[in-house]
Amino acid sequence: MCTVVVDVPRESGRPVRVLAVRDEDRHRPWRGLGPWWPEQPGVRGVRDDRAGGAWLAIDPAARRLAVLLNREDLSQRSDAEVVSRGGIPLQSVAGTLPQDPPTRGFNLVEVDADGATVVEWDGLATRRTRLAPGTHMIAHHAPDDRGTPRIGRWLDDFRRAGIAPGDEWWGPWLDVVAASTSDPSASVLRRDAHDDVVLESLLVCVASVGPDGVDVREAVLSEPGEWDEALAARLRAGAAVGPQ
Repeated sequence: MCTVVVDVPRESGRPVRVLAVRDEDRHRPWRGLGPWWPEQPGVRGVRDDRAGGAWLAIDPAARRLAVLLNREDLSQRSDAEVVSRGGIPLQSVAGTLPQDPPTRGFNLVEVDADGATVVEWDGLATRRTRLAPGTHMIAHHAPDDRGTPRIGRWLDDFRRAGIAPGDEWWGPWLDVVAASTSDPSASVLRRDAHDDVVLESLLVCVASVGPDGVDVREAVLSEPGEWDEALAARLRAGAAVGPQ
């Protein structure tokens, strides 16, 4: 299951900061940040090639970012009654997200220049939570749910680490990600089996979304699910979307 860390600023005019870790089957085809959706020419994102949707999407002109996390679906719908969740981030940045999506359950982190919202859809009902100022973690339950081992173990560490000054604001958070690998049961970087499929952390993205624009960087892990000492250098070199 994916992990997202979000910092909502306490002062107006400052950007929202995001660190997102994508967990997926290493054999499922995908593409890194790019303009993969001709029907939304201004949108960039991380594309799932099998279903054609996005894990993370950005509309720089609208100052919007959305990132998707799977969660348990409580409905009794068959596979024939649902569509891929990959359209959700694209609908979100376009401002067209339906109230009750015809998908399996998900958590969606929506970020704009003024803050962040978590949309929880369990297949039966939708819940929206506007995040208060401060640092939050989201996985496959409610925001900041300490019943999720990695949130219970590392949320306070992310909060204490804070945001570094300058362009490499994400450095202290990466240090927490690295430290988390000392505890495999609660690591931010994952390798888990679900329904006979092994899901592993494949990609780390960091993003700033604020009044001055959007900046997003990505870095692929050299070995899925394991800490990579070169990760910071690849993020430093990997600006994909700059200020608009």
